[in-house]
Amino acid sequence: MSGRNLRSSRAVVVGGGLAGVTSALRLADAGLDVTLLEGRPRLGGLAFSFRRGDLSVDNGQHVYLRCCTGYRWFLDRIDGAHLAPLQDRLDVPVLDVGRLAGPRLGRLRRTGLPVPLHLAAGLAAYPHLSLAEKAGVARAALALGRLDPADPALDGIDFATWLQRHGQSQRTIEALWDLVGVATLNATAPNASMALAAMVFKTGLLSEPGAADIGWAAVPLGELHDTLARKALDSAGVRTQLRTRVGSLTRTDEGRWAVGTDSELIEAETVVLAVPQGEAHGLLPDGAIDDPGRLLDIADAPILNVHVVYDRKVLRRPFFAALGSPVQWVFDRTEQSGLQGGGQYLALSQSAAQGEIDLPVAELRRRYLPELERLLPAARGAGIRDFFVTRERNATFAPAPGVGRLRPGAGTRAQGLHLAGAWTATGWPATMEGAVRSGFSAADSALRVLGRPHEHPLQEAA
Repeated sequence: MSGRNLRSSRAVVVGGGLAGVTSALRLADAGLDVTLLEGRPRLGGLAFSFRRGDLSVDNGQHVYLRCCTGYRWFLDRIDGAHLAPLQDRLDVPVLDVGRLAGPRLGRLRRTGLPVPLHLAAGLAAYPHLSLAEKAGVARAALALGRLDPADPALDGIDFATWLQRHGQSQRTIEALWDLVGVATLNATAPNASMALAAMVFKTGLLSEPGAADIGWAAVPLGELHDTLARKALDSAGVRTQLRTRVGSLTRTDEGRWAVGTDSELIEAETVVLAVPQGEAHGLLPDGAIDDPGRLLDIADAPILNVHVVYDRKVLRRPFFAALGSPVQWVFDRTEQSGLQGGGQYLALSQSAAQGEIDLPVAELRRRYLPELERLLPAARGAGIRDFFVTRERNATFAPAPGVGRLRPGAGTRAQGLHLAGAWTATGWPATMEGAVRSGFSAADSALRVLGRPHEHPLQEAA
């Protein structure tokens, strides 16, 4: 042990992202003594905030939907639901600048009618598709509704191939399917597993009328995923250690787990590894899962966020999506950031950003400021108080065809060792919802092994 302290804990959770925090809360709520270890100086994983001068900046724009029952449980559990409100009804402004007449505004909206009629009026009024294309969308949606996202055959084909087989034009894919799919899957249709695409669209658009209503944090993400999460963990009796990296995971002679950090060795009956797949691969003992090398085959996909602070108000909506432009989604972050001195702070969320993630800031500035002026006439002539970017090169796992067979479940062959993380087999893409659900699955797996089954509030929605 080379001078390291030795102590024990009934359960150890390695990783303080949404998956790890969820697992720790669930285990503590079941009465276990829990230690949570996180290498960073904060909780929240890849959904966090930082300071830039007087601004509180989210590393990226994160949203959730009403159908995200896991993340909504998480918000309730940390007493933060009121800080991340949902729309009353789905309403997405969509600006198309790919026309000579200038930007044209359309909206994707729902009504209160039953599924699938709740989207009919919005689709009929959507100006970015022709009448024939709208009819084709309706036929494809009905076909999609008959699919089982858990069918392994769907994981072997890409979303674009399925859409083309069902008569979807390239314009329809761009103006509707990819508009939603790129933001939720972090991949364009040719690069997305049909199984994951079916799950997103069937759950979000075809499960219940309000399923796709959008919610986002009205405060910096750090207030939710770090400050309130830490308060909830403390109240539950979880011992949280930040700046604590785990370097080893071994079995003791007594059959317990020894979790090694730089300063101590913690013995536990059960361990949840809630870390990225590469890190999990490095810690897994031999024989814990079949073909552990497959974890290294789960590729990552980047997300780029472009942050612009103007000297005046240039956008009168909370957010919009764009067509005919490299700009994807734009959010007003003025109030959440605490911006002082007037002006407006916009954040551009650019998913599937493989071609841009490493571009210099100056080049991104040349690319995106003129595009914002095309989209927002009020931005023409406005002064730029600040321009910066945040890059998450490993923001999500890549939802490529075939990824489903690579994702392991929560349980392992090693007694008392469990896996969590959005990259595990949740059936969801790499979202905050997927992360929380993975934390539930890992905690449930651990409690079953310990003979402590616990009520699962997500079972109906899972």
